[in-house]
Amino acid sequence: MSPTLPDTYEVLTVPEVMAALRMSRSKVYDLLRSGTLPSYTEGRSRRIPADSLRMYIRSKLQEAA
Repeated sequence: MSPTLPDTYEVLTVPEVMAALRMSRSKVYDLLRSGTLPSYTEGRSRRIPADSLRMYIRSKLQEAA
C-alpha cells in the first residue's frame, strides 16, 4: 500500500511555486532573497509555506486594485 498525499500541501518547493505563479526560477529566488515571499531552508532545500504564497498573491491583488 502506497502512502497518499494530502489534497493540499502545507509547504511548497521552488518548482511548485514557479508553476503556481508562472514565474521563472530566478524571479522566485529574487522574491525569496528579498523576503517578499517568506521561506525556510530544510537541509539544502528551500521550502515555502503555502500560507506565505497565499499572502503574497493577496498582497499583489490589493496592489492592483
